[in-house]
Amino acid sequence: MPRPGGEPSGFPVVSNAMPQSASKQPDEQPGTDELVRTAKSVEHTAATLDAEADRRTSLAADRTVFAAERTYAAWVRTALAALASGVGARALLEDVLPLWLAQITGTVLILFAAFCLCAAVWREFAGVPKSRARVSPLPRVLLLPLNFFLLLVTLAALLGVWVK
Repeated sequence: MPRPGGEPSGFPVVSNAMPQSASKQPDEQPGTDELVRTAKSVEHTAATLDAEADRRTSLAADRTVFAAERTYAAWVRTALAALASGVGARALLEDVLPLWLAQITGTVLILFAAFCLCAAVWREFAGVPKSRARVSPLPRVLLLPLNFFLLLVTLAALLGVWVK
């Protein structure tokens, strides 16, 4: 159905009038209302960016805590694998190699396991600075007794390699 001006209803009406901002003279200053709106817009944008930056910083701190825990787990996992390899090397190699060589091989692997356990504790205590993380790191009260117990097991395995 055509409009009163004779145009079809599906097409927009084009006006030849100039927009208000284009009709201003170049030497006119913007009004105070426009300045207030711009200032509020800038403040809102700054607050939004600041909140996003704080959130990203907090998430990065969380990732740092999780990375430190994965590193600790990797050290302990390596220590347990070396401990098992040292005991297994002594048991399996004594029939194939001279006894002293099997004992030295087992000793080196077990000493490496002890080193890994000490490195795990050192990295966990010295490696993670205080941060704004929302997650809590592993409780240090739990880490020391656990690693001390594993170190005692390692020393017992070392004694078992040499005394049979």
